[in-house]
Amino acid sequence: MKLEWPTLGLIVLCYGGWLAAGVWLWPVLPVAALAVMALAAALHSSLVHECLHGHPTRHRLVNEALVTVPLSLAYPYRRYKATHLAHHHDERLTDPFDDPESYYRAQGQFDALPRWFKRALALNNTLLGRVLLGPWLVAGGFFLSEARRALADERGVRLAWALHLPAAALVLVLVWAMGIPLWLYVVGVCWPALGLIAIRTFAEQRWHESPTGRTIIVERSPLAWLFLFNNLHVVHHRLPSAPWYALPRLYRERRAEWHALNEGYVFPNYTALWRQWALVPKEPVVHPALRRDVSADGPA
Repeated sequence: MKLEWPTLGLIVLCYGGWLAAGVWLWPVLPVAALAVMALAAALHSSLVHECLHGHPTRHRLVNEALVTVPLSLAYPYRRYKATHLAHHHDERLTDPFDDPESYYRAQGQFDALPRWFKRALALNNTLLGRVLLGPWLVAGGFFLSEARRALADERGVRLAWALHLPAAALVLVLVWAMGIPLWLYVVGVCWPALGLIAIRTFAEQRWHESPTGRTIIVERSPLAWLFLFNNLHVVHHRLPSAPWYALPRLYRERRAEWHALNEGYVFPNYTALWRQWALVPKEPVVHPALRRDVSADGPA
């Protein structure tokens, strides 16, 4: 069995750092402990993404087992895998219905929403709103969608949750044993962790006529390690089987080509995104081109 040791080592570091912060750091420096645990939970999210793409082994069940304990609690591995791989159909990127990770809405969907929710979605299209409000909006929408799928007995949904809930319960038991209030773990670890990941996902895709022009490049950032270099997102979309530690080299070798491929959707760092969109919506909630005439019930 071929092992990718950098990824395996990072998984050990992630879980080990989380445990160490809860067991030894929490009693003496509780704020620092929560910060370390939030960073570990954010890194875990990046590692889940890596594992569902076939790393660090060639055995999908082994990869799943390596990250199945969900430090940020929210998302079952198998459900995230199903929706994320559907997102990788680049010709459908940003489609309000066919891309599960699209933040756009069809016009009919948007028109049917209450006014307060329209305002929340507009706020969610600012970077500050995405970091603070986004984790709650995304999780709420995800849980409602999953409940409907489970009630309809959609294939694989109930099994995914049956595997996820005991693993999430294990996290909560460990947190309780560490003496951390469960509400504080949710607010002080899970929320910041998902907010950190929202910095990466905020501008990952945009609408563009060319599918390759829809995916971002953020050239450098101190957060790149936390994101496992998915700031170079167009490289990942074009070469989804490449391991995280190969992405910087692959980008450097063809930098000008990548810039041309993604139609100049390039930023030097995440500071540039903050300056441009911290308090200003990046774009409208309604998709500018696709599904504008589709009803709130979805495509026929």
